[in-house]
Amino acid sequence: MGILKISEELHEEIRKASNVMSRSINAQAEFWIKMGMYAESNPDRSFNELITLLLQQEEVIAASAFREKIEPNKSEKNKLRASACG
Repeated sequence: MGILKISEELHEEIRKASNVMSRSINAQAEFWIKMGMYAESNPDRSFNELITLLLQQEEVIAASAFREKIEPNKSEKNKLRASACG
């Protein structure tokens, strides 16, 4: 455990987010740090995809149902790729 020096503005944003998410200030800061690390390591994945993968790693049952809602089928993926290319 260590001390992290952050700006007052960022601390206030963490405090507000922690209230909304029902987390402690430290838990909210840790969540944001972890998600930032995951996002940097997986730049091709969305936030929802990262959360789903983490839930699946912990074998949370609801993760598969959530994944089905955010995972487009193959034809939708191809349409998205085609529209992005031109």
